[in-house]
Amino acid sequence: MTDEITFLREMLEIYSPSGREGEIAAYLVARMREMGFRAYMDGAGNAVGIMGDGERELMLLSHMDTVEGFIPVRMQDGRLYGRGAVDAKGPLAAFVLAAARVGPIPNWRIVVVGAVEEESSSRGARHLLGYFSPQAVIIGEPGGWEHITLGYKGRLRVLYRLAAPVRHSTAEGPSAAEQAIRFWNRLTEFAGELNRGERFRFHTLDPTLHKITTHNGGFEEEVVMDITLRVPLGVSITEVKDRIRSWAGDAAVGFGGEDVPYKAEKNTPLVRAFLQAIRSQGGTPTFKVKLGTSDMNTVGPIWRCPIIAYGPGDSRLDHTPEEHLDLEEFRKAIGVLERVIGRMTQ
Repeated sequence: MTDEITFLREMLEIYSPSGREGEIAAYLVARMREMGFRAYMDGAGNAVGIMGDGERELMLLSHMDTVEGFIPVRMQDGRLYGRGAVDAKGPLAAFVLAAARVGPIPNWRIVVVGAVEEESSSRGARHLLGYFSPQAVIIGEPGGWEHITLGYKGRLRVLYRLAAPVRHSTAEGPSAAEQAIRFWNRLTEFAGELNRGERFRFHTLDPTLHKITTHNGGFEEEVVMDITLRVPLGVSITEVKDRIRSWAGDAAVGFGGEDVPYKAEKNTPLVRAFLQAIRSQGGTPTFKVKLGTSDMNTVGPIWRCPIIAYGPGDSRLDHTPEEHLDLEEFRKAIGVLERVIGRMTQ
């Protein structure tokens, strides 16, 4: 087993669900120092490694938190299984290893960050905004070693709660549960009207009802819904929130998990560096956009520099019990990143 595989395996063996990243952060800081980085844990708990001391910054930002659910780490048929193998400890490990291979470059700082809480609040990425001003950013997310991800849809979480006095089933008017269903139907009708004729899901507004619960306390009946909206470019989250408030009636609605949609420019030096690097490894580069969100949604609109997302792994395995990473793909991604770093810092 090579050192690079050992490094990734040890990362996977540290369970680090969102909000509990302290152990993996300490591990990464120690290992990055061994590899020649100036490494530290910042005020948010991010693991930060800096290679070189120039004035220009190239940021490689991935995340070290995972969703809940430990997967026993094992090797099988050239694959490494474990929670975070693709989302996103695999990409993060590739970032660290590639930057370490390149080493210090005159006039540049290569900044590698393992961020906290990407799976929940993006608190780690938000913390970085006040401390760095990079010339280019690579976000570590799985997309496959031949693929370049240019954009992500936005997100809005909607919490709906309606409480009403208990009433007899023969009483006139809708029950609390029926009012909640009418609200949900109005939301899906609005999405259907907005999406009419659009087949590409990156351009559609997609509501998902995660949970609906009802409770009768004897004197009051309550219904609660937890909804997520995936928001496309061109749709104002502010306007969507205003419409939702207008449909709520007597219900209370709250919002959270708000991320604006974001798509990066294609004609940039960073994209050209990736195209060349992937071809040099024998790959055929292609572009992707994704239906979820990432830290690109957080940092892209603020830093306003060339940015893409890249990383080994099949994103369809995100959050699943069979999460695993093909190790040959992992090695190829490291090679691509090494060449991109070299080209971007010439």
